[in-house]
Amino acid sequence: MRIKRTQLLLGVALVGVIALTTPLPAYAQGCALCYTQAASAGGRMIQALRSGILILIIPPTFMSVGMIFIVRHKRNQFKRSEAADEAGQGW
Repeated sequence: MRIKRTQLLLGVALVGVIALTTPLPAYAQGCALCYTQAASAGGRMIQALRSGILILIIPPTFMSVGMIFIVRHKRNQFKRSEAADEAGQGW
């Protein structure tokens, strides 16, 4: 069964709204070691922890988005060549 584009966009929008309205503590893992380190650290250490978190989150996010873009591009490229072969325009 094919999902219509409007249904897909509605589903993505609904997931986004739910993610934005969920309370922030629900996203925390509550790691005891991280909590004790942050509680006993000064401002400089807290900033280092924040920077470390960003360093660990940003590259995988960009890699995931890049892979999705490449896969989608290749999928569309395959569909275009298949349509051209069916129309007799292929080599």
